[in-house]
Amino acid sequence: MKPDRIERAHLRDPRDLSHTMHRYPAPTELAGLAQRFWIPVWSVEPGREATQRVLQYPCGLVVITAEYARFYGVVAGLSSTTLTGDGWAVGVMLEPAGGFLVAGRSMADFRDRHVDLAEIIGAAADLVDAVRAAMQRPLLHAAHTRAMQVMTAALGRFAPVDDEGRLINDVVAFVEGSPQVVRVAQVCERFDLSERSLQRLTRRRVGLSPKWLIQRRRLQEASVRLRDDPGSLADVAADLGYADQPHFTRDFRAVTGMTPGEFAARYS
Repeated sequence: MKPDRIERAHLRDPRDLSHTMHRYPAPTELAGLAQRFWIPVWSVEPGREATQRVLQYPCGLVVITAEYARFYGVVAGLSSTTLTGDGWAVGVMLEPAGGFLVAGRSMADFRDRHVDLAEIIGAAADLVDAVRAAMQRPLLHAAHTRAMQVMTAALGRFAPVDDEGRLINDVVAFVEGSPQVVRVAQVCERFDLSERSLQRLTRRRVGLSPKWLIQRRRLQEASVRLRDDPGSLADVAADLGYADQPHFTRDFRAVTGMTPGEFAARYS
């Protein structure tokens, strides 16, 4: 089965049986603000670790576990989280508009970093306590439902999404849904924006550049092709709009730490 839109970002080793991932769409109350919830529940043997690697989407994250509660900005490279012991997390994948609204300032301030949730959300302690109480039995669907209800109530106060937020949601959706987009000029033309205006928009609301948006989508698409049935790497590079295979290989290795061939051997 091919990875879905979200799974294409999660570079999970097929031999990794450390956790079960539960994903749920965000409710209508969070429309434009949040995309979905994800709730991993894991059990890792004593003395071992399970590192999860993700080509993160251009959006902020709110994550609560039994040990911490954090707000994450976008990681420009490869994001990694190491699982140990038994545990769970309740995460919210925000829309591109959502990070700025929740944090109250430019997402450029959070690039490649996270902060304690209490730094940006008032009464975060009450929210964290309520989520942890709901997740006492993390394998139960009822626990997930209650935790998401608590998170929805807390995040709902940041709605509605502003005009600029709707614009960045549309820009990101256009880039992610249009494989033929390989140049920033194509995005500018579609939304009647100057390149400078587009750069300011994506920096403020995502924390990164329009060029990064395009490259990230291409690398995520590449990860799907390489895990599925890559065939010729030259063909993959051409289909993704690269001028040649070496350019594709350089971009892919710079972010994942592996060549496309090494990645295919490990993750297919």
